Amino acid sequence: MSDDTERSPGTGRLLTGVAWAVLLLGLWLWGRGVTEIPDGMSGPTTGDVAAVGRPPSDPELPPAAKPLPAAVPERVDIPELGVQAPVVARGLDEDGGVDPPPFDQPGVVGWYGSGTDPGAAGTAVLVGHVDTETRPAVFYKISTMRPGETIRVVRADNTVAEFTVDDVRVLPRDHFDAQQAYGPRQSGRAELRLITCGGTFDRTTHRYTANVVVSAYLTGTGP
Repeated sequence: MSDDTERSPGTGRLLTGVAWAVLLLGLWLWGRGVTEIPDGMSGPTTGDVAAVGRPPSDPELPPAAKPLPAAVPERVDIPELGVQAPVVARGLDEDGGVDPPPFDQPGVVGWYGSGTDPGAAGTAVLVGHVDTETRPAVFYKISTMRPGETIRVVRADNTVAEFTVDDVRVLPRDHFDAQQAYGPRQSGRAELRLITCGGTFDRTTHRYTANVVVSAYLTGTGP
C-alpha cells in the first residue's frame, strides 16, 4: 500500500477493532480445541496443574519496561523450569483456532505469528503441548510457575525480551473466556501468554478439561 493512500481516522479505528475481534474469536476456538488429542493417543494426566491451586505468594514485582520494536521470536527460555525451546510461527487451523505445533514436535513452541511480537506493545501468545502419549512435552511444568519468575524470549534482532510472571490461571474448556485468557492485564504494556492443556484428561472426548494460562509482562532486555 502506498504512503499517499488516504484513510480517515475512523476507518483506521474500525479496521483495528475488526482485526482484534477476529483474533479473539480465533483464539476462543483454539482454546476449545487445543486440548484435543488425536484418536489412539492416551495422553497421561499431568499432576502439575494441581500446583496452581496452592496459595500464591505475594512478591514485589518489578515495574514494566517500555515496549520494544517488533521482532519475531526465535527461542523461549524459562530458567526456573530448565526449558530452552525453539519458537516457530503458527497460523490458524481450519476451525479458526491457533494451530499448535505438530504432536511429533513436543519440544517446539508455537507463536501466533499474525499477532503481537513478544516484547512489542500488546499481548503475544505462545502455545505448546503439555505431554505426548509417552512423555512430558515442552510446557508440562508451566502450571508450577509463580509470580516473580522469569521468561526470556530470544528475538531475531539479537535482543532478549525478559518477562516477569504476574499471574497463572486454569480456565475450563467449556465456556472458555477468551478475553480473560488473551486480553491485556494492563493497557500499554508488552505482555506475554504461555498456554497449554490442563485440568484432567477425559478419555471419552480425548481432551483435557482446561487450559493453563501463564501471564507475564516485559520488565527488561538483554543482548
